[in-house]
Amino acid sequence: MHKINYQGFDKPPKGGFEEMKKKMRSELGFTLVELLIVVIILGILAAIAVPQFSSSTDDAKISTLDTNLSSLRNAVELYYHQHNNNFPGALKATDGTATAQAADCVTAFGAQMTLYSAGTGITANSKDATYKYGPYMKNAALPKNPFNNLNTVTCDITTTDVTTAASGGNTGWKFYAKTGRLIANDGSHDAN
Repeated sequence: MHKINYQGFDKPPKGGFEEMKKKMRSELGFTLVELLIVVIILGILAAIAVPQFSSSTDDAKISTLDTNLSSLRNAVELYYHQHNNNFPGALKATDGTATAQAADCVTAFGAQMTLYSAGTGITANSKDATYKYGPYMKNAALPKNPFNNLNTVTCDITTTDVTTAASGGNTGWKFYAKTGRLIANDGSHDAN
């Protein structure tokens, strides 16, 4: 014998099936107030969570900046010791003479960090007995500054004060060829 299911009733309610249909319709779904409460709670949770994610992004960029600066500074220091106390960019990569213009320093710095070099600073694409140093950056490019996404460098060939650190923020890095100081050049993280 089959037992009839009356949706929560032991027997058909008074008024028959029409009354039962009304009761079922009134119990389906959520009220508008319940939905509004859920939406408000979700909004509050989102307002708390979103700033946490943006803070994590900034922390990651700072960590990347610190790592990239450390790599570049270590490479500059090693170059200095292997090239008769000359910083990269101080001598032209083409003939080993002193750089007289900032543009020459920029070109030499990039080449001397990413190619093989002789003790005189002259660079080559392949290693041999003369070009035995480097490359100091293994990816054949300088790392990017994560705050402006640039891997270019600007050189200052005149400043001898190691405490000077000003930048315009239009390249990834700024290098002081006389002191060996290298800073981020994004306008807001220059002191790193």
